[in-house]
Order: sequence, then structure tokens, then C-alpha cells
Amino acid sequence: MSVQGARNFSSHRGVTSRPVIFNIGEVLAQLSEDFPSVTASKIRFYEEKGLVTPQRTPAGYRQFTESHIERLRFVLALQRDHYLPLKVIRDYLEAIDRGGGPENVPPGVSASIAPRMVNQELAAELTGRARKLTVDQLRSESGASKELVNALISYGLIEGLDGYFDDHALRVAKACAALAAHGLEPRHLRPFQAAAEREFGLVERAVSPLVSRRDAASQARAAEAAREISDLCLSLHSALVQGHIARMDS
Repeated sequence: MSVQGARNFSSHRGVTSRPVIFNIGEVLAQLSEDFPSVTASKIRFYEEKGLVTPQRTPAGYRQFTESHIERLRFVLALQRDHYLPLKVIRDYLEAIDRGGGPENVPPGVSASIAPRMVNQELAAELTGRARKLTVDQLRSESGASKELVNALISYGLIEGLDGYFDDHALRVAKACAALAAHGLEPRHLRPFQAAAEREFGLVERAVSPLVSRRDAASQARAAEAAREISDLCLSLHSALVQGHIARMDS
């Protein structure tokens, strides 16, 4: 199917029927035959980078459509076969989302694997991931008070660049605002920053062979590997803490 034909089909489908919804396990099942190395961590990494934006249920579970799966196939194929950095792949996707076609696609990449154009809501979500937050927006969206935000900055839990904050700072502020309701203040949370820095050191050492190559493809693979290792570290941390909590009832 051509890129234009895929778009027409996507638009037509939006009028006549509801999209089929898949969970992340079902997405992996569809992709694993062609891309055996794909993992849930890799898909979450792509989501963080704004390459795919699944919808969420009220409980926070990801919901994917066929269009999302096509986007993932496009990304995985370009990475596997052409070692393209994610920034270049994102440029291709943004061109499609704007209604154009990906320019300068490497030889051998069929237009049939180009994903369908996303709908207006999804395009807005993708654009939103690149936004910068002022300190007032950070406070408003996180629910953190002015005093709490100032304390988070003072203790190094969040930091701005040229007066703006990113989505990571927003997530930290939201979490700290919720923890404050339990009596945990920023000064109590400094060990988390120290632990994060130690974890980053472990991740950095693990991916250093890729980072040292300096070419764009290696840099992209290093970032992907770093994300996957980080997810595994978080899983380990959660399991260890939950183990201690479980023993409280014994």
C-alpha cells in the first residue's frame, strides 16, 4: 500500500469503525516474528522519545491501535536494516504526521512500511512531548506549591535550562507533591537523587563500548540499551522494596 493510500484508508476507517485496541503483550506478539529483539522496554523507550504515543486507560495501561503498530514496524525496520538514529526516524514520522512524505528515505525502504498519518489528537500529543514548561506551568501541572518547587530545585531533584523545565522535571514534581502529602519532604528524598546518579553510572559503564564509537547508529543503540538497562534496574529496585514491605505483614 502506498503512503497516500494508507492515509486514505486511515481517514476512511476513522469514519466507519472503531479502531481495534491491543495491549503491549499483543503488540509484541505481532512484532516478534519480524523483530525478535523487540521488548516491552524498547516500546516504552520509543514512547518516551515521542515516536509512538499509545492512549492510556484510566488505570494507566497502554492501548495501541494498528496505526501504532505500523509506526513501530517502521521504526524497527529503519533501526535494524539501516542503523538510523532515532532523531532521523522521528523526522520521517513528523513529516508523515504533517501530511507529507518522508524525504531521503534510505534505498531499499519500501513506502509500504511507512505508517499511516496519525489523527489530530495523536499529533497534538506528539507535539506536546517536545514542549518546555515555565516554572508556573510546572507548578500548575504538578500540583506542587511554590515552596515545594523551590525546595526541589534547591536540593537538586529538578533543574531547569534557561528558565524552562522538561517532562522529566514534571514527573519528579508530581511524585514529590504526592509524597509531601505523606510527610516526605525534599530533604528526605535526596537519597533518591544519589541513587539515580549511581544507577546512571552503572548504565553508563554498561553502554560505554557503544558510546565510544561516536557514530550516530551506535549512539542510538546506546541510548536504547541504556533505557532497557534502566528499566531492569527499576524493576529490581521495586522487587527489593516490595519484598521488605511484604515482610511487614509476616
